[in-house]
Amino acid sequence: MKSAYEAALERLERSGIEKPRLDALSEAVRQEMAEVRSRAAAEVAQLEIMHRQKLASLTDPLLQRQEEEEYQLERSRIEERKNDRIEALRGRPQSR
Repeated sequence: MKSAYEAALERLERSGIEKPRLDALSEAVRQEMAEVRSRAAAEVAQLEIMHRQKLASLTDPLLQRQEEEEYQLERSRIEERKNDRIEALRGRPQSR
């Protein structure tokens, strides 16, 4: 029985899209990409802890909403930086 991944690759090949090459990136680049992802996850975890602490101390719903918006914005920035760094490692142009 084929995995969902293998089945998806076969569908891509049937539609004329080549399956991804496993050797496209060197091991060093893969490790660096993993490090970038790990650092971003750590930043998000730290941000979430600080966000929850701040929310717990706020009683005004308006301030809570403002804090939530700031949290979401900073989280998006972290994700965007991570994606930009990974794309740079792949040698593709960055999204900006």
